[in-house]
Amino acid sequence: MDDLLAPLQDVFEGQIDFHGQRIAEILYTTLLVLSGAVAFVVGYLYEDIFLTLWIGLAGTALTALVVIPPWPIFNKHPEKWFAPAGAKVGGTGIVVDGVKIG
Repeated sequence: MDDLLAPLQDVFEGQIDFHGQRIAEILYTTLLVLSGAVAFVVGYLYEDIFLTLWIGLAGTALTALVVIPPWPIFNKHPEKWFAPAGAKVGGTGIVVDGVKIG
């Protein structure tokens, strides 16, 4: 059962790397500014506040669909973390100055 759930867990954990965070930040800023500018211009030209709000809402929803899910493009450069010197990988408890805590 764990073999079946492991890929789903990886998808829903939402792991992205630091480079992916930078890409996501650039994307959400750009998309929100563009959708806000388009909404303002269209609303001004048509003199319709509801049209402005709907375009802004659609831009926000599009931005959420692009940025919130952990797409694979956001995890292309994962960090390789090292285990502390002298620590057992997968061991229980924390050792500080030779004293086991927890």
